[in-house]
Amino acid sequence: IMPSLVGSEMCIRDSFYVVADFNDVVSRRKFLQGSFALGSGAFIAATIGPAKATSFLSGFNGISFNPVPANGKDTITLPKGFSWHKVASWGDPLWSGVDDFDQITRGTGESQEGSFGDNNDGMSLFDIEGKSILAVNNEYCNRKIIYGNRASGLPETSDDVRKGIASHGVSIFEIEKKLGKWKIKKDSLYNRKITGDTKIALDGPAAGFYLMKTDEDLTGKVAKGTFNNCGNGRTPWGTYLACEENFHGYFSSPSNPSASIPPEQARYGLKTKDKGYNWVMNQDRFDLVKNPNEVNRHGYITEIDPSKPQSMPRKHTAMGRFKHENCEVSISKNGQVVAYMGDDERGEHLYKFVSKGKYKKGASSNYDLLTEGELFVAVFNDDGTGKWINLKESGMSEPEIAIFTRLAATKVGATTMDRPEWVAVNPKKVEAYCALTNNKNRGVKDNQPINAVNPRENNPYGQIVRWTPSNSDHASVDFKWDLFVMAGNPETAEGLYKGSENINKDNMFNSPDGIAFDSKGNLWIQTDGKYSNSGKFAGMGNNQMLCANPRTGEISRFLVGPKECEITGITWSSDKKTMFVGVQHPGEKNPDSCHFPDGGNSVPRSTVIAITRNNGRAIG
Repeated sequence: IMPSLVGSEMCIRDSFYVVADFNDVVSRRKFLQGSFALGSGAFIAATIGPAKATSFLSGFNGISFNPVPANGKDTITLPKGFSWHKVASWGDPLWSGVDDFDQITRGTGESQEGSFGDNNDGMSLFDIEGKSILAVNNEYCNRKIIYGNRASGLPETSDDVRKGIASHGVSIFEIEKKLGKWKIKKDSLYNRKITGDTKIALDGPAAGFYLMKTDEDLTGKVAKGTFNNCGNGRTPWGTYLACEENFHGYFSSPSNPSASIPPEQARYGLKTKDKGYNWVMNQDRFDLVKNPNEVNRHGYITEIDPSKPQSMPRKHTAMGRFKHENCEVSISKNGQVVAYMGDDERGEHLYKFVSKGKYKKGASSNYDLLTEGELFVAVFNDDGTGKWINLKESGMSEPEIAIFTRLAATKVGATTMDRPEWVAVNPKKVEAYCALTNNKNRGVKDNQPINAVNPRENNPYGQIVRWTPSNSDHASVDFKWDLFVMAGNPETAEGLYKGSENINKDNMFNSPDGIAFDSKGNLWIQTDGKYSNSGKFAGMGNNQMLCANPRTGEISRFLVGPKECEITGITWSSDKKTMFVGVQHPGEKNPDSCHFPDGGNSVPRSTVIAITRNNGRAIG
C-alpha cells in the first residue's frame, strides 16, 4: 500500500488541530474512485473530501480568506481584505541618472545595466542592519517584448545583445516603505546588478579541471556571468543562492553550423542554434566550436552575499551541473547542510547535496560549506519508500560528476521524474515537498515509464510529491514518500486526470511550479501552466497562487495573475506583514493583449508585487 495523497484528517477544536493517525487514514481511504494497479500491488492512497469553496483555514496558526475564482483578467485578483501594489518592474532604474523605462525603445544596453532585469523569478528579502534588501533572479528576457522596437522581435545590433545580457542575472536592491508602499531605494550602497558578464569564482571539484579551462580563463577558476536563474535559495548564514537552469539556450555554433554535438552535451540540450538571444554576436565564448569548454562553466548554484556588494559571487560545482530549479537548504541533526535541488526537464531527477562541514551559527567557516560534500540522487520505489544514491557509485571521477551530473544519475539508476521544480521544506515538521509540474513524455518515452510517483501518461497537470526522511533527519539516505496532491480537472477529465480528491471545481489548477512554506507552516503553490481556459484546462483561468494546509491537504486559491503570466517567486518582509510575489512574462505570447502592470496601452512588464492585509496584520 502506497502512502496517502494527502496528509491526514483533522477536526478543529478551539483553533487547534487533532490529527488522526496517518496509518489509520491510509488503511481506510482509497485514491479517487478506486485503485491504480501497479505491478503486483495497488496504488491506494488516503484522500479528503472536497475543500470548502467559501472559507479557508490553513496552517497551525491559521490564515483566513475567501478563495478567489479563476478568471482571465489582466490584473491581480486577491481575496477581500487584501491589497497589492507594484514594487519593481523590468526596466525600473536602480540608480539616479539611469533613464526611466522607455515604452517605445524598451531601453538600451546602458539603461538596462542600471535597471531591474527582466522576467523576475525566485527571490529573497534580507534584513541587513535594519535595511530591507531584495535579491531577485532575472531568468531570461521576453524577446518579443524587450525587442518589440525591432521588426524581427529579435536582437539586431550589438547594443541589443548588450541589453539582453544585462536583462539577465540577479538584481539586488534596497527597498523602503513610504506612505504604505514599498519602492526601490535608488543609489543604496547595497544596490547591485549581477549579469551574464559578471566575473564569478568557480569552486569545488571541477574548479581548475581541464574541461573548465578556456582561452579567456586558463586557470578554469573564474567564470563569466550567470544567466537563466530560475528558482532560488537562501542559507542560514545570510547568503542568496541563484540557480542556473536553461543555460543551453545561449550557445550556438555559427562558425560551423553542421558541427556535431557530443552526447554528453546533447544530454543538456545543446544544439548548433541558440534560442534567439544571439549573444555570440558580441562574444565568441558562446560559440560551441570555438570555445567548447565555456558551456561547462554554467548550470550551477551561484552563491551571492547581499551584505557585501563588492564581493565576488561563487559557483559551487560540488552541487552539480544541471538545469536547476531552486535550492532548498536545511540543517541535519548533526549540523550538516542539506540542499535539495530539482532538475527541471522531462525525465530528469531530484538531487540532494550534503555538506562535509557543519554549520555553526556566526562562524566564518559557514561560507565554505557548499564547496565540498556528497551529491545524491533520488530513487522512488512503488511501495512508498525511497533512497538517496551517492553519485560516487557511478564510477565517474568527482570533477566528471560535477560537470556531467545527469550522466552520473543515469548510471546509478535514478528515477526519472515529471519535471522536478521547486522543493520546499516544512518548518514545522521534518518533511519536504517537490512540485512535479507536468510531462508529455511520461508513458511515451521508454526511459519514462508510468510508476507510482509519476502515475499518469502524457501528464498535463502535474503533482506534488512529499517525503519524510528516516530518523527525522534530512541527511538520511532512506525516506518514505506520498503524493500530497495530483492537479487535474474534475469538470472535464476522467480517472486519474480528474486529480486527487482535494481538487475540486473551485480550486483546480495545473502545472505546480514554485512552492514555499511561510513561517506558520502554510504551503504556497504557484503555477506556470496552460492558461487557455479551454479543453483540458477549462475553468482554470490564468496562472495563480494557492494556499495549502499540509496537515489536511486542503487547498484554496488565493491569487490569480494577469494574462499569459507565470506566478513565481515569493518572500516576506521581516515583520511578515508583506508578502512579495513575482509576476513573470505577462503577455508572453500576445504582448498587445496584456498591459500589466501599468494599464492603458503600456508594454507588459515582469513585476514584483507586494501584498498586504488591509487590517495591517501579518500574512505568513
